[in-house]
Amino acid sequence: MSRVAFSHQRSRQAPARWLQELLQDTSKPPTMYAWTPANLPGPLLKASRQIKEKGEQASDLERRRIYVLGMGNIGRLFASSLAKQTHRPPITLVVHRRELLEHWLSDPGIEMTALGKSEKLTDFDIEWWTDQAPVSGPVREPAFGGRISNLIICTKAPDCMPQIDRLRGYLDDTSSVALVHNGMCKLWPPSGDAYIKARFPQGSGPDWIACVTTHGVTSLGPFRSLHASLANVLVGPVRMKDRGGSGANYLLKQIADAPGLGGRLISTGHLWIAQLEKLVVNSVINPLTTILRCKNGEIAVERDDLLPAIIDRLIDEASQVLKALILDPSSDGILPCEDGATPQSTREDLLQRFSTPRLREMFYKVAAMVAENRSSMLQDAEADKKTEINDFNGWLVEIAEYLDPRLALPTHKKLMTLVGGNVTLKRNELDNHFQYLRPA
Repeated sequence: MSRVAFSHQRSRQAPARWLQELLQDTSKPPTMYAWTPANLPGPLLKASRQIKEKGEQASDLERRRIYVLGMGNIGRLFASSLAKQTHRPPITLVVHRRELLEHWLSDPGIEMTALGKSEKLTDFDIEWWTDQAPVSGPVREPAFGGRISNLIICTKAPDCMPQIDRLRGYLDDTSSVALVHNGMCKLWPPSGDAYIKARFPQGSGPDWIACVTTHGVTSLGPFRSLHASLANVLVGPVRMKDRGGSGANYLLKQIADAPGLGGRLISTGHLWIAQLEKLVVNSVINPLTTILRCKNGEIAVERDDLLPAIIDRLIDEASQVLKALILDPSSDGILPCEDGATPQSTREDLLQRFSTPRLREMFYKVAAMVAENRSSMLQDAEADKKTEINDFNGWLVEIAEYLDPRLALPTHKKLMTLVGGNVTLKRNELDNHFQYLRPA
């Protein structure tokens, strides 16, 4: 065991910042209202009445219904793919702005373009969930005031946990929630344990699922996306209660079987590893392409500058964090032990898997596959939206601080400063910001 012993004095100072912020709110879960087009006032109200309204839903229908929260590129991809199944479930799209509800009323449907062909699907219900009660039309809460059985959250990473927290009054141990966002799922140990214990005590919470998505999708406007590169979705349980006929199995199967997603079911441990590996790639490609305003493939092209050295250092810093995480006791319950493997041998295998040379090889392989794509962070920056830098590089920095304050990540911190400051540079201008990487 000496080869994998971790002797550093670990820091156990404070929980994750997102956890602190959410748990500061000790009030009861808020009452939410589910607006439909029938709640739109004025000139839109007359038109909205032409849309078929639903009465009290049959319990079986509501158990099968899948709510897709977040109608960005990935939300559109998931909703349209789920809708193509032969025995498709009822699907409700949940938007985050009233304007999107109004847009749907005038031009309903999700339009996806792939391989030069466009397809528009319209057979969806649509709602806007807000704490503002409508002043006209039917007044009701999400899931008709009951419990949400199946929820897929496709928001940006910073918005995922706040959305879960405000919906917690509509979630219980019969609910299944799938998280589809970049970065690491925040419900992994150790912070996830603290959140679930605080908000869903004594096993009262949902089954939790996460997805690792490698599809390349770009926006063409509201409810319209270009499926630029077809790839796959890995889906598996983060936390599931041990009960027969779990609703989570239904949601897992729906995602895995959805045409066009390329879904594949994997175990909890392998899901964790897949998220960690994708995080390494995202923490390099996304911020660098955002700063340089370039396609993904450009950063993998060697030129006479410091960019290759910057990439190497980013990967090496990430490797240090991942190896420390593998050795930390908080990972004991997640490690993907194969048949006959011991925790020690599993850790040794993962230390090799997360070594700098192996991560570098993985990075350049992925970079070549997505060379013509524009990263999600670059798209956000160009649209003046908040980026996910704190959920990529910031996650590595925060976990490093949690594990051992001596784990320094100066290169990741520098990228956070540049992206956070909306700095754009040419490749040769990067050198001035990373002079410590110049050859002696």
